[in-house]
This record gives sequence, structure tokens and C-alpha cells, in this order.
Amino acid sequence: MVVQNLLRILLVAVGSACGGVLRWVVGAGVGQWLGTAWPWGTFLINISGSMFLGWFLTRLDLRSNGAGGLTADQLRLLIGVGFTGGYTTFSSFEWESLGLLGKNQALAAAAYIIGSAALGLLGVYLGAALARPASP
Repeated sequence: MVVQNLLRILLVAVGSACGGVLRWVVGAGVGQWLGTAWPWGTFLINISGSMFLGWFLTRLDLRSNGAGGLTADQLRLLIGVGFTGGYTTFSSFEWESLGLLGKNQALAAAAYIIGSAALGLLGVYLGAALARPASP
């Protein structure tokens, strides 16, 4: 039991580290590309992370077995909890929303909050739809 729990911790930690590094790379790149006046990086990270999580968990559920020597539960921890949790940025989203409100940019804050929630949900839906095999 102790070894299993240590493996679970390791899977989440490795996935989180990789997701966090990718979040930094994408956020910095998007910031250079689109600027930082509006939190485009966090916005795009959360939408793409939502889409990826919808795709990944749907594919994993359809397979019902693991891959690469890992069980489905281990992959859920590594990729679903660790990687995607490290990649997506909900706490940053909340902080940036508060920052926009603090700068009296209520319209920008509302667009960011509503857009993130609506497009994040759409991203999960699209990811799940992309993961399902095409009907003949």
C-alpha cells in the first residue's frame, strides 16, 4: 500500500512538473505574441487544457485499459490530475480577474470570466467529441 501511494504521488508530481513547464512556455509565448494587456495566455491555456482533458479522459474511458506500461488509473493520475492540473491555471485566472476589476475594467473582466467559463466548457465538449471514434 505504501509503495502504491508513493507511485501515485510520483505520477502526479511528474505530470504536474511537465504541465507547469508547458504552461509557462505557452503563457510566455502567447504574451509575446498577443501582448499582456489582457490575460490571453491564461485564457488560451485554460481553454486548450479543458479541451485536452475532455479528449484525454474520453479516450481513456473508451479504451478502458492503460498504455505504455501504465494502468488507466495511473494514466489518469499522471495526465488527467498531474499534467492537466499543472498546465491549467484556475488560480491565475481568478487573480487576473480580480486585477481587471481592480483596474476598473469591468467589461474586460466580464468578457474574461464569461468567455473562459463558456469556451472552457465548449473545449471539454469538443475534446470529448474528438476522442470518440467517427460513426460509419
